[in-house]
Amino acid sequence: MMKTLNLSGIFPPLPTAFDRNENLCAEKIQFNIKCLSHYDLSGYLILGSNGEQVMLSEAEKAETVAAAREAAGAGKILLAGTGGQSTRETIRLTKSAASEGADAVLVINPAYYKGQMTQQALVSHYSDVADASPVPVVVYNMPACTGMDMSAQTIIEMSKHPNIIGLKESGGNLVKMGEVLHGSKEGFQVLAGGAGFLLPALATGAAGGILALANIAPAHCIDIYRSFRNGDMDRARRMQLSAIALNGAVTSKWGVPALKAAMDHLGLYGGPVRRPLLPAGDEIMRALTELLNDEAVNIYTINE
Repeated sequence: MMKTLNLSGIFPPLPTAFDRNENLCAEKIQFNIKCLSHYDLSGYLILGSNGEQVMLSEAEKAETVAAAREAAGAGKILLAGTGGQSTRETIRLTKSAASEGADAVLVINPAYYKGQMTQQALVSHYSDVADASPVPVVVYNMPACTGMDMSAQTIIEMSKHPNIIGLKESGGNLVKMGEVLHGSKEGFQVLAGGAGFLLPALATGAAGGILALANIAPAHCIDIYRSFRNGDMDRARRMQLSAIALNGAVTSKWGVPALKAAMDHLGLYGGPVRRPLLPAGDEIMRALTELLNDEAVNIYTINE
C-alpha cells in the first residue's frame, strides 16, 4: 500500500540552474537548496514550470532530481515535475524521478492536442500514470502554460485513484478549489500554486502552497502560512497583501527570467534562462530591484 505523504506547508518551485552556455549546473541547484535550508520549508519542487522542465532532456531531468535529492537530505519532501505529452513519456519520467529519490511527482496535463483532452482522456491518462508510479502523484493544473483549465469534476474523478494524493492549483480559482476539496476523497490535499492567493486558499482548506515567491521570500511565505494556522488573521492578511506585487513580478508578469534575476540580486544563483526565453531587460530589472528593496516583503538575505 502506498504511504501517505503530508504536503502541508510551503514548497519553493526551484529554478533549474544553467551556466552562461545554457548547460545544466547541478551544483548551483544544490547551492540554492543549501541556502534555503535555513528556513522551515516543508520541501522543494524540482522541474516545475519555474524549473523550465520542458527545456530539459530526459538525462538532464534525472540529473536534476538526483542533485536536488542529495542537497535536500532525508528530512525534506522532494517533489519532481514529470509531465509529458504522452502517457508513455510521463510514466517513463515518473519512474526515473522516483528512482532518483523523488518522494512524489507533480504531473501537468498534456496539452498539445488540447481539443482531444476530454475528461475521459485526462482521467485515463492520470490513472495510468498513477497505476505505474512507484510514488504518489499530484495533479498540476496550470492554465497559463497549458491553455487548459481542468474542471473541478475532472479533478474530483482523478482523486478517486488511491495513488493520486493532491492538486497544485495555479489558476487561482478559489471556487474550484473549494469544489475539489468538498467533492474529492478524504485526505486529498490541495496546494495553492501562487503566493498571491495563498491566504484565501488556506481559508478554503488548502494544505499549503508551491510558491515561486518562496525562492526569494521564504520567511514571508512561511509567515502567512503560520499566522493563518495560529489564528492570527490580522497578521496573515497584512503579510498576504504586502506579498502580492512582488509575487506577480516573478510569476505572471515577468516570469522565470525575473525570478532568476531576483535570485542573482539576492545572492542566490539564478543564472541564465534557456532560449527561446530571454533575460529580464533593463527596464524590468529597475522595477524588480525597486520591489526587492521594498521593506514590506521579508525577502531572503544571503547572510541570514
